[in-house]
Amino acid sequence: MYSLNVRDHFMIAHSFQGEAFGPAQRLHGATYVVDATFRRAELDADGLVVDIGRAGNTLKALLEELSYRNLDDEPAFADQNTTTEFLAKVIFDRLSEATRSGALGDAARGVHTICVTLHESHVAWGSYEGEV
Repeated sequence: MYSLNVRDHFMIAHSFQGEAFGPAQRLHGATYVVDATFRRAELDADGLVVDIGRAGNTLKALLEELSYRNLDDEPAFADQNTTTEFLAKVIFDRLSEATRSGALGDAARGVHTICVTLHESHVAWGSYEGEV
């Protein structure tokens, strides 16, 4: 299996509901480093998993939709704890749609899986991986 990874970051504010979250129930900020890994069994005709420029630009555009936002105020996330794991799935879903729609180029339609990892710090991160 071949893979290609692109990286970017975004900053958000949010709070959590539930005793399990302790002090994180209060409004707080997070800066995430995001790795998006695209995987496929065979390279395309140009020897690529996906065009690295398109992949990076697409990730950046998707993250700009979230960055510098208080996610508690976003209707799409109403009554949802926007945990690291939850946000990894949100970004995965958006990258999968971009891949299927051709935003990453026709050759990217050969991508089988995407793994999105959000690094909350140098000691903690969460991921979501699935088929496109």
